[in-house]
Amino acid sequence: MQVVVKLPAKHETWRNGVHLSLTRRRFLTSFALTLVMVPSLAAPRTSAPKNVILLIGDGMGFSEVTLARLALGKADAALAMDSMKYTAFVKTHPADSDKARGIVTDSAAASTAMATGHKTRNGMLGVLPNGKPVRTILEAAQEMGKGTGLVTTVTITHATPAGFASHVPSRGSEAEIAVQYLEHKVDVLMGGGESFFLPQSAEGSKRKDDRDLIDQARQAGYTVARSREEMLKAGGPRVLGLFHKSHMTCRPPEPSIAEMTTKALEVLSANRKGFFLMVEGGQIDFAGHANNTPENVRHTLDFDAAVAVALEFARKRGDTLVIVTADHETGGQAIVAPEAGRPGDYEVRWTSDDHSATMVPLLAEGPGAELFVGVLDNTDIARRIARLWKARLD
Repeated sequence: MQVVVKLPAKHETWRNGVHLSLTRRRFLTSFALTLVMVPSLAAPRTSAPKNVILLIGDGMGFSEVTLARLALGKADAALAMDSMKYTAFVKTHPADSDKARGIVTDSAAASTAMATGHKTRNGMLGVLPNGKPVRTILEAAQEMGKGTGLVTTVTITHATPAGFASHVPSRGSEAEIAVQYLEHKVDVLMGGGESFFLPQSAEGSKRKDDRDLIDQARQAGYTVARSREEMLKAGGPRVLGLFHKSHMTCRPPEPSIAEMTTKALEVLSANRKGFFLMVEGGQIDFAGHANNTPENVRHTLDFDAAVAVALEFARKRGDTLVIVTADHETGGQAIVAPEAGRPGDYEVRWTSDDHSATMVPLLAEGPGAELFVGVLDNTDIARRIARLWKARLD
């Protein structure tokens, strides 16, 4: 698939690096004096965040971020995530990198790695390759008395959110994942997937039993919201928002991912001990599988709007670590010059309808963000959050 888009005629070229006019001797002298006069620059002190917001763009690689930026109409346009200070490259391979799919991960294995600090096989959630359950960073937050939340634009029981609050050998066990969410008492759950909460007698149900999880949620103290209006009015301490029987349309009258993020932060910030919130832009991946360029851009920009909400919340408080990353890239997207076109035009080419093995971006801001730099493994995400919180992972 090829899409030609005209860029503005005038734009500035971003330059990587700086010009050094000092001679080698002068540079070394200046560097030595800097170390003597400002020793703190060599060994920054790491502070612990009260809250952590982890935003995951499912299928969002470097090219997808670049394309969303270009779609704003200027080559030097900036996304909300572009303003974040610390950056890293993240490796995504699963535990079974020598098996069928090789080094290409699925969302289940990637989510488990980011949530637990352990690699697992594709398709598995919250368990090691041998099936043993492992603690997630969300569960560690709960043990510390912190609030917890999961927000997504796909079914709330889908692979990425499920990796943080379920332990099942197969990502297809969405009805069981819904049960585990309520058993684990995750404070905020918002997305699609109402069909997995309805008893089998209800129209559209995907359960094979008579459990009415929506009624059980109400009895457990959840405010249940099934529309944007109900969500906006919902109060804590727990909220279950189910806005579609399957995956959300991400169009009105449903709430946007930014609005769901705003509500989740409103509810969770009432916890004086802090919170852990995972927000997933789940349909960047769907558009990548379909090689649908306009939808890929739409969902990436919607996700970036949620990033903006998280950053505004964090910057007002100063006690919140915000991390933006992806589980994997989808579609092998490339942005190239057209074979025949005018200066400033570009083409979007898709090389696959599946996930790719490329590294993905990570951006961080807030207390502890300096730990998230360089080349990381996806398991480092949970482990470094746990290190900041002095929490235990298995």
